Amino acid sequence: MHIQKLRQFLDENLVKYIVITHSKAYTSQGIAASAHISGNELAKTVMLEKVDGELCMVVLPASKQVNLAAFTKLTNSGSVYLASKRDFKDRFPDCEVGAMPPFGNLYGLRVYADTSLVCDKEIAFNAGSHLELIQLAYSDFERLVKPTIVDLAIRSTSCAA
Repeated sequence: MHIQKLRQFLDENLVKYIVITHSKAYTSQGIAASAHISGNELAKTVMLEKVDGELCMVVLPASKQVNLAAFTKLTNSGSVYLASKRDFKDRFPDCEVGAMPPFGNLYGLRVYADTSLVCDKEIAFNAGSHLELIQLAYSDFERLVKPTIVDLAIRSTSCAA
């Protein structure tokens, strides 16, 4: 049920994807372990709130953390902080809290993606529940979401040649 909106969107846009079912997990590292996926290959969604109250979505490898100072500077924001669940849970009525997919465009949110994701052939991410992931080509994600690409992760590395 949680995955319905996303699957419909992907199907309408002729995207090839797979659904990965895993045991219930709540942290990105727990999900990666449960689904037998590297923390570098799992994309996590982090919700941020700017000082003006604007919510935005950040997507980065599960093995990394958002560098709030760098993000604030790159986006010319007065200040940015992690949004609390109460700040965004109503924005994702078809998702379990904390399991929203990185498709902010489906929820009226601006999306920022870490530069390291551009290196990935495929990405996997929460599909709206704590039991399912979707894996698809990064190029399809970028084509459909049109995220702003920024270097926002702590210990971010560049693509291997």
